[in-house]
Amino acid sequence: MMIDNHTIAYRNVVSKYYQFMPEEIELAFQDFEALLEKHQYHPTGTVFFSIMSDPTEEIMTAEIFFGIEEEQFALESEDYLRFRSYFSVKPMFMTRVEGDIQEQAQVKYWELIERLNQLGVEQATPVFVEYKRTHSDQSYIEMSVGYR
Repeated sequence: MMIDNHTIAYRNVVSKYYQFMPEEIELAFQDFEALLEKHQYHPTGTVFFSIMSDPTEEIMTAEIFFGIEEEQFALESEDYLRFRSYFSVKPMFMTRVEGDIQEQAQVKYWELIERLNQLGVEQATPVFVEYKRTHSDQSYIEMSVGYR
């Protein structure tokens, strides 16, 4: 199922670029969370990222976003962190990935790209991956791409 005219919107997010092998993404999340906590910021549990590199490359480049409780962010650091009090992207195509997320994410990524091509619209953003949970505590992800 593909949703048209989707929006992602968050308040108070900090982002950082990472390069890693796709199977090591959890290490990047842990590093980022530890960095925020070291500087006494409090992650809210909101985590999403954008895929900046070609998905077929061995090393992935991603901008990882963490929501934080604080409404102000002032950190002079060599870590190149970026704060946004409000982050929004629209319009987007969105699809949900359930089950074997590792395997299905590749399939869904290419479905998003195919949707852009089918409708003849231009890709305006990288692909975003949002981690979500159902009310019954089941994990899934939403993959979205902005268009114009």
